[in-house]
Amino acid sequence: MSEYVEGAETKVEAARGGVSSTGIILVLFILLVIISSIFFV
Repeated sequence: MSEYVEGAETKVEAARGGVSSTGIILVLFILLVIISSIFFV
């Protein structure tokens, strides 16, 4: 049982890492769009 719980915890940590990296990419993309719109207007 404890092994199953540990596996679930590692899966949750991996999911959190994926979400955080995707969030960082989204933030960078939004900043890029805002900066480009300011320069091209």
